[in-house]
Amino acid sequence: MQRGTGSTRQNDFFGVCSHCTVASSCCWGTRPPITRRRRKTIEAYLKKNGIAVADGFVEADYVFPRENPEGRCVFFNIETAKCLIHPVKPETCVAGPITFDINKQSGSVEWYIKKESICPLAGIVFKDKQMLGLRLKIAKRELLTLIDALSPKELEAILKKDEPDTFKIDEDDTRTGDGT
Repeated sequence: MQRGTGSTRQNDFFGVCSHCTVASSCCWGTRPPITRRRRKTIEAYLKKNGIAVADGFVEADYVFPRENPEGRCVFFNIETAKCLIHPVKPETCVAGPITFDINKQSGSVEWYIKKESICPLAGIVFKDKQMLGLRLKIAKRELLTLIDALSPKELEAILKKDEPDTFKIDEDDTRTGDGT
């Protein structure tokens, strides 16, 4: 099943995140998971656009973008405060400020939103129910694509990452994202 590709993926993203004025908190210490397919897409994008990023990925329990000495993602352009790989960025980056967890007992996917204290845009999104609904739909599409592509070992490593500055906003009985 193909979810969220091409310009729709980015138009949705631009419609929400283009309003954020606090880029200083973005892309710092996040370590978004990169699937094999996403890595190939990013590498092709970098090559096609002549963007040089030496040794852009870390391979640990799962693959993620390397961080610069300040702890920011190497794909974050400090001068423009924008992502160098925006059109092909990782699913978790597109899904922001929404994240997920998987309930080990039920297998259901739990959906969380970051607190406004760490993502000012999250407060804007949460207060606007229409925007929240759209964001959640996009996040589910992106994150379910990610979940489907990760190995059990990678998914387990990602789920170990604690995200205390979030709160639960939804839950789906299965991994389809719509409760079916």
